[in-house]
Amino acid sequence: MGAAYYRAESESGDHIDDPSEDALFMLIDDLNDSDNTFVVIQPDEDDPVWFTSVAVLDEGGYEVVRRDNTRREHDVVSETSIDRIARDLTIWMAARDFPGRPTQHTSNFSNRP
Repeated sequence: MGAAYYRAESESGDHIDDPSEDALFMLIDDLNDSDNTFVVIQPDEDDPVWFTSVAVLDEGGYEVVRRDNTRREHDVVSETSIDRIARDLTIWMAARDFPGRPTQHTSNFSNRP
């Protein structure tokens, strides 16, 4: 059975379905500059409309790419903190649309006496 929403896969073939922030941290922490240089996270579907990737930079740190074709987003940043990368990607992916997932609603709920 595939991922319910998305899948993270590294160059070495390690993969995690619907990874948590901690799992993303571990995948990124395992990257190196020889045979495991990147990890890609995208919906587990045939033609994904978004993806994000993290790649090791020669000069140190990581290049983080976030692309969402439906929202016309394409960001590329350099980062050195794996904690920050895992947290930011988790937040970014939570805002993506997934077929079959309930629509997220915001409420103007107020607690009035």
